[in-house]
Amino acid sequence: MIKILFVCHGNICRSVSAQYILQQMVNERNLTRKYEIDSAATSREEIGNPIYPPMKKALEQRGIPIGNHRARQIERRDYDKWDLIVAMDSENLYYLDRILGGDPEGKVRYLMAFAGQPERQIEDPWYTRNFGLCADEIKEGCEALLEYCEKKLPH
Repeated sequence: MIKILFVCHGNICRSVSAQYILQQMVNERNLTRKYEIDSAATSREEIGNPIYPPMKKALEQRGIPIGNHRARQIERRDYDKWDLIVAMDSENLYYLDRILGGDPEGKVRYLMAFAGQPERQIEDPWYTRNFGLCADEIKEGCEALLEYCEKKLPH
């Protein structure tokens, strides 16, 4: 089983969107038994909160099913559980390094690195207010991530 954890600042916009987008892709391809997908935050600000309503609306407009999400913060022990820890921006990488105490196994990567754009970040729609663009960029990254996992990682 391939275990993927998406991470962003609050776990109410980008990371949870990536979780639901990738989960839909996995479900549509009948790969559900091969993947465990979740999301978390680097901050404590939104712990317990659901997906942010404008982000939820953007996903629903794209036909992405929304689950009963509640934001949580990543913990150091999460490092051992997940095969990939996928960050959205440089702030996430900074705080992941602090929380996890480093990345000795090379598990932490930007989402867009899987799309051949290792420096491209997914901007936080909380600030940009462009939730639709964010969802579309995440979908692009998740398509590449799934392709990578199916070709490169053992199941």
